[in-house]
Amino acid sequence: MRGYFGIGVEGISKAYNLGAMLRTGHAFGASFAFTINAFHKSTEVKRTDTSRSDTHLPFYEWDHPDDFILPKNCQLVGVELTDDAIDLPSFRHPINCAYVLGPEQGSLSEAMQARCNHIVKIPTKFCINVSLAAALTLYDRTTSLGGYPERPVRPGGPDLAAIEEWEKPAYRRKSRTYGNG
Repeated sequence: MRGYFGIGVEGISKAYNLGAMLRTGHAFGASFAFTINAFHKSTEVKRTDTSRSDTHLPFYEWDHPDDFILPKNCQLVGVELTDDAIDLPSFRHPINCAYVLGPEQGSLSEAMQARCNHIVKIPTKFCINVSLAAALTLYDRTTSLGGYPERPVRPGGPDLAAIEEWEKPAYRRKSRTYGNG
């Protein structure tokens, strides 16, 4: 998959949720992770971040949304239940982006929402756990940008013979023989 992404959260207070989110980001191939205005105990994060993501990807901590710095050409995607948010299944993920989620029992701050290029929502009846929201968002990114074939019309997996035919090059260059052969 081309591009990169980061995953982070604003105002998180439960270390277990942060640990689960970091582990999920690492599992899906995040390039970096971050927190903004977070209140958690670092030692407790490791209880749920069993992949030790802190040893595999950069982790940034900022105190305020105004301090938050993104790489050049990186779009910020907020994940939040707002009336004008784009439903996640209808969203085209940017190639280079960072996803930011809100805290437990709260929402992304107005300052953070103002920084977002896009705001998406997971089409649920009510808020779900922040680490689960991160997992669903990254799964959607992977399935939409990961180079997987279209889902079949009928129940079950894809027709592997059709996929192999689809993946074959349209033509092959004839090999050339040089020298005395």
